Amino acid sequence: MTWEIILVFLIIGAVIFLFAFEIFPMDKISFCIIAALLLTGLVSPEEAVSGFSNKAVITILCLMILAIGLEENGAISWLAKGLKVLKNWPMVFALLAIMLIAGSISAFVSSTAVVIVFIKIVAELKEKYQMPPGKMLLPISFASILGGSCTLMGTSTNLLVNNISARYTGERLGFFEFTWMGAIFLIVSVIIILLFYKFLPQETGDLSDNYDLDRYLLTIDVEPDSSLVNIKLGDSFMFKESDITVLRITRNGRDQNILNKNMSIRAHDVILLHCSLDNLQQMRSEGYFDIEGEEADQLKSTKGTQIKKVGATAKKNKKASEKEEEKGDRESVLLELLLLPGSRFVGRTITELKRMIVPRAIPLAVNKRKKLTNLKTRLYQSNKEFTRLKIGDRVLIQTDAEYVPNFENSNNLAVLNQFEGRPPTTVYKRNLSILILLSTIILAATGVFEVMTSVITGTLAMLLFKCIELNHIYEKINWQIIFLLAGMIPLGIAMSNAKADEFITQELLGLMAGQKPMIIIGLLFLTTMLLSSVVSNNATAIIMAPIGISLANGLNLDVKPFILSVMFAANFSFFTPLGYQTNALIFSMGIYKFKHFLIIGGVISVVLWVVATLLLSAML
Repeated sequence: MTWEIILVFLIIGAVIFLFAFEIFPMDKISFCIIAALLLTGLVSPEEAVSGFSNKAVITILCLMILAIGLEENGAISWLAKGLKVLKNWPMVFALLAIMLIAGSISAFVSSTAVVIVFIKIVAELKEKYQMPPGKMLLPISFASILGGSCTLMGTSTNLLVNNISARYTGERLGFFEFTWMGAIFLIVSVIIILLFYKFLPQETGDLSDNYDLDRYLLTIDVEPDSSLVNIKLGDSFMFKESDITVLRITRNGRDQNILNKNMSIRAHDVILLHCSLDNLQQMRSEGYFDIEGEEADQLKSTKGTQIKKVGATAKKNKKASEKEEEKGDRESVLLELLLLPGSRFVGRTITELKRMIVPRAIPLAVNKRKKLTNLKTRLYQSNKEFTRLKIGDRVLIQTDAEYVPNFENSNNLAVLNQFEGRPPTTVYKRNLSILILLSTIILAATGVFEVMTSVITGTLAMLLFKCIELNHIYEKINWQIIFLLAGMIPLGIAMSNAKADEFITQELLGLMAGQKPMIIIGLLFLTTMLLSSVVSNNATAIIMAPIGISLANGLNLDVKPFILSVMFAANFSFFTPLGYQTNALIFSMGIYKFKHFLIIGGVISVVLWVVATLLLSAML
């Protein structure tokens, strides 16, 4: 074993460790990989940045843009609108329909985009028809993953494996070449979910009661001229309102966790409250805080607060009045935003969030995804850590109606609720977006153009017909995925340069000498699937695809089953919520526990492993 191979193994081990324990965000890990490969001389500078110009990466970027265009123009929501008829169906049939629809759409549209839209639809079905979200969200995520595995453009993993296959063997996968196999996997998994769905959370009660989804954390900075100054805590509105909980008062930079009703409120105290949306809106209407006009401008420079408290006698000065006149009668709306994986707001505090989005909007409160009982166990942490945003948290903001599209189409956020009117999308652009997607699929599926050429053409059509705006695209794209791919592709090149893939193949050939092809396919599939449970599916595919190809060549077997084995296994990350983005998203909402993925996802993984081994080995 040469020192180059040892270095490659050390870097791969470090990458797996960083991914598994989420030490850094994905994009930061990618830069670590590029730097490590350059500093060790395993790749040339040109090879180190080759991922940014890779055909698969460009194709994935264009597919993201197409998905954004569909979502922005209401196409995905329109396609799934028929789900509302499921309210009158028995649960098992409703679940069957919702999984098949989600899987079918995901075959051509980003599974993450599909799951985000279905989260909104499921929330509406729950609110209006009392259909339990816990029974639907995990099956939707699984069905989206399986549906995306059915076509070449269904997932980024498929495109990456196809690109690696073309580079190593000169063979490309057909658009629908493996659809029949993906459909079998989808049907088998749907049957398993229907048999085990009763183990999923029932949530027969109100979801907001169970998970405090209608309650928010907010802080009030008490100004010197506030009517609250020198009032005992027990005499304030915060104690008189039974639905408001005072969690902490920070005074002179120190947290006062032990509270009593005789404690006097002082100027510059920062009060952390837990209240409902109704409480928040009532406090806002009664003048306990103000977030318009001059106060919104002051929030830009205010530190350590989430809502600026306004004194009882505070009046707007002439300058503020002039600003209000210039502002005119703009409609003010409240938005509830769900933080998605890849959002630049994840890991930020509310104070940092405020600086990032003012003056377009003012953050009012954050709805932590965990129960209040869990939040209370963290009262002795600092305000900064207590209010740090995580995936799945909900943020309530106030903004002008004209800014609503900016939040609907940016920063990996999902607008779950808008408490005033939302401008509707036009039917013309919705239908045009669907037509462009269908044309893109037909061009790629019939072989008129390569997939990359087809999606670039489709993206251009979206831009020319103004179905999307570039300024929205730049903010909406999940750049973490792009940088992840750009960093992982050079790692695959380094494995080839150092001949690490050949070394692994020779060792595997020695271990598998005399074994039947079915055993070899099964072991490759299982290893890839296990790695995908702790590392992203894209990273797994980049590491394992060259090994699978070398293994097939070393055994003088058809390479196609080995390529498909890696592709499917890298996608099939079901028994943990870590490997696939859609699983991480629904897990972050606080509805499911790890055991739900381990039990149901574990059964699906084992069954698919057996079925895939039989199907793929039959191709040899």
